[in-house]
Amino acid sequence: MSDEVQPGQVRVRLDLSYDGSEFSGWAKQAGGRRTVQGEIEDALRTVTRSRETYELTVAGRTDAGVHARGQVAHVDLPREVWAEHHVKLLKRLAGRLPKDVRVWALREAPSGFNARFSAVWRRYAYRVTDNPGGVDPLLRGHVLWHDWPLDVDTMNEAARGLLGEHDFAAYCKKREGATTIRTLQELSLVRGEDGIVTATVRADAFCHNMVRSLIGALLFVGDGHRGSDWPAKVLAAGVRDSAVHVVRPHGLTLEEVGYPADELLAARNKEARNKRSLPGAGCC
Repeated sequence: MSDEVQPGQVRVRLDLSYDGSEFSGWAKQAGGRRTVQGEIEDALRTVTRSRETYELTVAGRTDAGVHARGQVAHVDLPREVWAEHHVKLLKRLAGRLPKDVRVWALREAPSGFNARFSAVWRRYAYRVTDNPGGVDPLLRGHVLWHDWPLDVDTMNEAARGLLGEHDFAAYCKKREGATTIRTLQELSLVRGEDGIVTATVRADAFCHNMVRSLIGALLFVGDGHRGSDWPAKVLAAGVRDSAVHVVRPHGLTLEEVGYPADELLAARNKEARNKRSLPGAGCC
């Protein structure tokens, strides 16, 4: 599949963040639901005084209620539109966008850049507290309350059994034609001085509901309902386990997206489009 920028156009990288509380996810939807993509595309069309809607491609399509601090997207604009508006475009977007979504940087992307396919990893954070009194009201939109005490050391022990390249079918909502093979590069939990437990989850990519399912399994370990070897056993079984709960979305934030050096972008773009299989897997 070719991803070359068409003649007369320029690819622009956007770095952005949003509070997902009032959004029905990133991607545009039928029925007039409010989405991050829809808001930014509408604002971009308005501030460039364009009749055409310029479609965004995003690094990670977040679900309804999920937040982002370090989201990345790209858009292909006519070169004359970019030339006319780029100097003031950031400030104009700030004046047009609603307050729960911000674009922090706009710049011409290097050759071979694709916000989705050039990425080598995405890093999420999930925040939860087991404070018997509940969640700080000022943080209630970003922290989950778990009403059982959590043993973070045991959760980290369980997390280590999930690292590496695996078929995460047991932790993903299956989508037709999509692979569930992923490389989980980091899964670790730390309790802060405020008592909030922050899970850092980094992988080359994620399948649908993967992060929230992993956290759901680790919470079941942390509160003593399952042993530390249980999440790895679920992974090895390869099927959804009814005991693995998909935790609520508001505790989840996309923190950062990683890209290779500019000269490696095109190669990564091509590599990421190949459907993956595990070593030794049969063809049929």
